[in-house]
Amino acid sequence: MAEFSLPKNSRITRGRDWKPEPGDRLRTFRIYRYDPESGANPRWDRYTIDLDKTGPMVLDALIKIKNEIDPTLTFRRSCREGICGSCAMNMQGTNSLACTTPIEDLKGEVQITPLPHMEVVKDLVPDLTHAYAQYALIQPWLKTSSPPPSRERLQSPDDRAKLDGLYECILCFCCSAGCPSYWWNADRYLGPYPSGAPDLGRHDQRRRALHLRYDPADRDREELHHHRFLALVGGAPVG
Repeated sequence: MAEFSLPKNSRITRGRDWKPEPGDRLRTFRIYRYDPESGANPRWDRYTIDLDKTGPMVLDALIKIKNEIDPTLTFRRSCREGICGSCAMNMQGTNSLACTTPIEDLKGEVQITPLPHMEVVKDLVPDLTHAYAQYALIQPWLKTSSPPPSRERLQSPDDRAKLDGLYECILCFCCSAGCPSYWWNADRYLGPYPSGAPDLGRHDQRRRALHLRYDPADRDREELHHHRFLALVGGAPVG
């Protein structure tokens, strides 16, 4: 059996154990730290905080750690309402949004890493350049061959209902980061959401041209990949 090991400069080392915060409801967060500009290996830093002094979500804990303990900790965040997808990361082995993940739902020491199988910009910030470039390939904007109307393109309630379950994606890329087919074939497989986005074009009468931008042969290959990993349905925090 073949055995594989990480290159020496990729092996995660033990980092700093920060002084625990005093309190009655202490919880330890084991957080992946990596700064490519430093030339040092990735490391695990541990922070122990009192849950009575922070909000209920993982993002609340991260903000507290950054504001009160370690200002060098780096992560993305914006809306704090599960809408923007900025705070997507891996918590206890599951890709999700830190702003909608209750700390109480995670047992024991909370391990937090960036989304897996993506380049890391710094700490918990993944490089989404490749993922957005693949999304752009399907040209997901409104585009039609019909003449432009004199006012907005109207949509009936019945036509709008056809889009339920297709439009909700917030582009957090939790599904792509958790998809083995995407890990192995990121140069050819667009990922779960871009693969399904043409369905939006087929059902949205305002953008009939969308499905024409996607090669049917590619569509068949995408579906083959996607059906192999239906467990990814649980990896999408929205939609």
